Amino acid sequence: MTDDAAAPDLRASDADRERVADILRDALAEGRLDMEEFGERLDATYRARTYGELAPITRDLPDHGAPAVPAVSLTKDAQPGGGWGERIVGASDGGSSSWAVAVMSGFQRKGRWTAPRRFNCFAFWGGGEVDLREAYFEDREIVINAVAIMGGVDVIVPPGVEVVVRGVGIMGGFDHREEGVPGEPGAPRVIVTGLAFWGGVGVQRKLPRAEKQRLREERRQERLERRQERRRELESSVQDHMDRYDDLIKKRHPHRHEDR
Repeated sequence: MTDDAAAPDLRASDADRERVADILRDALAEGRLDMEEFGERLDATYRARTYGELAPITRDLPDHGAPAVPAVSLTKDAQPGGGWGERIVGASDGGSSSWAVAVMSGFQRKGRWTAPRRFNCFAFWGGGEVDLREAYFEDREIVINAVAIMGGVDVIVPPGVEVVVRGVGIMGGFDHREEGVPGEPGAPRVIVTGLAFWGGVGVQRKLPRAEKQRLREERRQERLERRQERRRELESSVQDHMDRYDDLIKKRHPHRHEDR
């Protein structure tokens, strides 16, 4: 898409749209776009028909043809020049918050926040969510101390993080399903402890939002390629039938074609 400024009315190809989508995914992973902006721009990308419509979508984003600053890894795989080490920021950051309370209400800690060494949360007739998928960590080992009384707390961790559950349930329970999964080298260790009384503390392992979006886009592209392949096969089959029909007509009426 090198000539889009000179020829904005030229039709864009599928490959052009995919290059723009890749730039948007990089910008999302680097924190330059939030999920709402990413979704809006991605929709505009796949609706675009010309270079002129594509150009404004990435005008305020850096040129990814040049080496970029290494992005913080949001997936379980270590990235060259980055990875888990960049997400463990040490005590100097101080943590975004060290506690949360929900009494007949709810709380959330999600997105790019810094999880302290010890995070205390309390839910009474309410619910809370502690989402670590995009979080930074004050230390390599952190403790989530959750107390749920007739309420619930959900702890969400990304793939690659080791989870240890040490909570006590009284007419309630702690979710141990994610315990025992080995952690990635250099990844944080999350210890979930506390008390569940007529309530529950759940632990889930989910992909980060950016990774889920990337996988959805990959599946969408695969479906598009399959449709294009089926269309090409159909067009080829129709052409074969037309050629055979033409050959048949020539054999049955050779003089008619000679006269032409």
